[in-house]
Amino acid sequence: MDTVLMIYRKLEEVALMPWFSIADTPINLFRVLGLFLILFVVWRIGNAFERTLARIGRNQGREFTPGWYALSRISRYIIWIIGMVLGLNYLGFSMSSFALIGGAIGVGLGFGLQNIISNFVSGIVILIEKIIKVGDFVDLQSGVMGKVTEINLRYTRVTTTDLIDVIVPNSEFISGRVINWTLGERLRRLHVPFSVAYGSDKELVREAAIAAASSVPGTEHTAGREPEAWLVKFGDSSLDFELVVWAGPELLVTPGKTQAQYLWAIDDELKKRGIEIPFPQRDLHIRSGTLDVSLNQTPPTKQDTAAI
Repeated sequence: MDTVLMIYRKLEEVALMPWFSIADTPINLFRVLGLFLILFVVWRIGNAFERTLARIGRNQGREFTPGWYALSRISRYIIWIIGMVLGLNYLGFSMSSFALIGGAIGVGLGFGLQNIISNFVSGIVILIEKIIKVGDFVDLQSGVMGKVTEINLRYTRVTTTDLIDVIVPNSEFISGRVINWTLGERLRRLHVPFSVAYGSDKELVREAAIAAASSVPGTEHTAGREPEAWLVKFGDSSLDFELVVWAGPELLVTPGKTQAQYLWAIDDELKKRGIEIPFPQRDLHIRSGTLDVSLNQTPPTKQDTAAI
C-alpha cells in the first residue's frame, strides 16, 4: 500500500512539475492533458450537435435542405472555435495574447496563408448564400464535372460520374466560372448532333430522331418541351442535324452516358428506315483536253550505257 501511495505521489509530482509559464499560469503535464481533454470534448460536442441538426433538418426525401446543411456545418465550426478559445484560456492566454496571435496571423497572411484564408472565407460564403448545395451537379472552369457530395470551410468534394472524388478549393467556386446544372430548374435542354447522307428524306430523319428520343427514359414530353430535330448545317458530305430534347435530373448527372444513349437510339432508328450515315467523300472533275507526250529518240551513248 505504501508503495502504491509512493508511486502515486511521484506521478503527481511529475504531472505538476512546471515546464514554463504563460502569464501567471504554470504549464505542466497535468494542464496539457487537461487541454487535450477540453479539445476532445468540444470536438465530440461539435460533431454531435451537427448530427442532431442533420436529423432535424432532413426532409421526407432523407436529404439535407440547403439551409439546415449550412446551419449544421457553421454551428460545428463555431463550437470548435469556442472550444479552442476555452482551451487557450485554460493555458493562461489572455485577450491581449489573442490580439498578439491575431497580429501573427495577419503577418502570416503575407507569407503564404492567403489561399487558406481565401478558401475559408469562400466556404462561409458558399454555405450562407447556398449557390452550391450538396447534390448539385456542377461544371467548373477547370474542367471538373460532377456531383457535390460535401462542402467544408476549406474545400468542396465533387464526385465525378466515374466515382472519382475531386477536392476543389472553395475559392474556385467564387472566383471562377461555375455551371450549376441543378440550381433552379430541374430540366435542361440538350443538343445531340448527328449527320445523314445527302438525298435522305428530311421528314424520315425527323421521325427517326423523335422516335429515338422517346425511347430514352427521362426525356421530357410535356407541352412546349417535346423532342425536336433541327437541320443546322449543310456539311461537306452530309446533312447535319441536332436532336434537341429536354432532359430530367436523372439524365443530367450522367452527361456522357446520356449522350451515348441518344446516339445509340438514333443509329437504331436510322437503320430501321434505311437512312445512311455519310462517309467523307470528294468529287474529282477532269476537264477534256489533249495530252502531249514527247519521246527522245536519240540513241544512248557509251557513257550513258556505262552509267546505266
